[in-house]
Amino acid sequence: MLIEVLEARNSELSARVAGLEERLARLERLVSRNSGNSSMPPSADDLPGRKAPGQRKRGGSGKRPGKQPGAPGAHLAWRDDPDDTVPLFPSGPCQCGRDLTGAADLGISGSRQVIEVPLAAARTVQYDSHAVACACGRVHEAPPPADAGGAGTVTWGLNARALAVFLMVIHHVPVERCAAILESLSGIRPSDGFVHALLARAAAAVRHANMLVRALVITAGVVCADETPIRVGPGPKTRKRYLLVACTNLLTCYFLGDRTLASFEGFVFPDLSGSVAVHDRYQNYDAFAAVAHQLCCAHILRDLADCAESHPDAVWPGQAADALRALIHAANEARDKGLAAVPDEVAAADLRLFRSAVLVGLQQVRRVPGAKARQNPGRTLLECLRDREADVLRFLSDLQVPPTSNQAERDLRPAKTQQKISGRLRSEKAARDRYAVRGYASTAVKHGADALTAIRDALAGNAWMPPIPEAA
Repeated sequence: MLIEVLEARNSELSARVAGLEERLARLERLVSRNSGNSSMPPSADDLPGRKAPGQRKRGGSGKRPGKQPGAPGAHLAWRDDPDDTVPLFPSGPCQCGRDLTGAADLGISGSRQVIEVPLAAARTVQYDSHAVACACGRVHEAPPPADAGGAGTVTWGLNARALAVFLMVIHHVPVERCAAILESLSGIRPSDGFVHALLARAAAAVRHANMLVRALVITAGVVCADETPIRVGPGPKTRKRYLLVACTNLLTCYFLGDRTLASFEGFVFPDLSGSVAVHDRYQNYDAFAAVAHQLCCAHILRDLADCAESHPDAVWPGQAADALRALIHAANEARDKGLAAVPDEVAAADLRLFRSAVLVGLQQVRRVPGAKARQNPGRTLLECLRDREADVLRFLSDLQVPPTSNQAERDLRPAKTQQKISGRLRSEKAARDRYAVRGYASTAVKHGADALTAIRDALAGNAWMPPIPEAA
């Protein structure tokens, strides 16, 4: 009887130990997550208990860190037509005792240019609209300028309004600090309410430009997509919305929603018929049958790095990662040569290494029995690499398709920067207005326009519009 009790107790303890070991393994994996082996942002690497990812060793390229030969640099260029020229002459006495004021001018011995930013206080300009009477009896009154209000009112000019929107949206300056900056620059402080209301006015001003941006994104052949949580509106810290982006190297389109399929259906994805979406394998992207897929290889490489840490004795994670990097490098070289696809003979060896690594990994990382059993993350990744190889390696057959969704991540990064600086956004309406202006300005900058000028033009009623590409 005692033996049976002890055996039952031993079985119970063994089950509890197994459960605790499984829980410990999950917790250790969560703690080990960083920007190098997951989709966590680099800013989270500094959190307590986190270990920053190690730097991957460079291959045999022989390139030195920093600017590469032939890459464009930044410098202060000499201007042949300066805005002003100031002649400098020596003054005082010579060693011989004569004064240098009347000395003979031998010409310029050296020239130097200094770029200066003028410091100016705000100027108040009064516009007096005169009325005139025609000989026919009709009376005509001069219209006020675009940035003026009604008769008898005082308003801020276009430059001040554009600068406020520029500071809030592009440089993530909070409303109160934005008003303080305008006071420092002009000597007059606008009210916080006026500054905050400029977001809605700017969003309305860029509405038609964003409609065209959305239409151009829909007609683009390749679109990068991503999503990130942001804190919006009142409520607990855990209450979040999601900012979605669909973009190209020339277009940026934002949408505030959540990670539900309904939000994805309310964005551009149902209209991307025949386009390729480059994304991070989130399941909602697969809900649109008319969309082809390129799974982000940067996410896959991070997941393979996580597999290498979870299976330290395995060779397949490193082999798959190295082969995938080699294939991406081959695609970049083929693109530089103007090819439409990577030649089969160039990709064959690395493709074979990639596939063999996946097969070996599937043999070593077995499925957990049970239809609803939680699978090892490495097993889930390997099955994706096996079953969706065409979506993983689409960039080899079509060099217009980028292997990563890095463009979308770059376009979402300002949202995380804003969150660090200003914290939670006041309301969903203000957030939508902010990212309407941000998407417009981002698209303008991608086309070589200046963000501040584009915002000013929009507030003046002449918003910058993206060019419509010519039909092939």
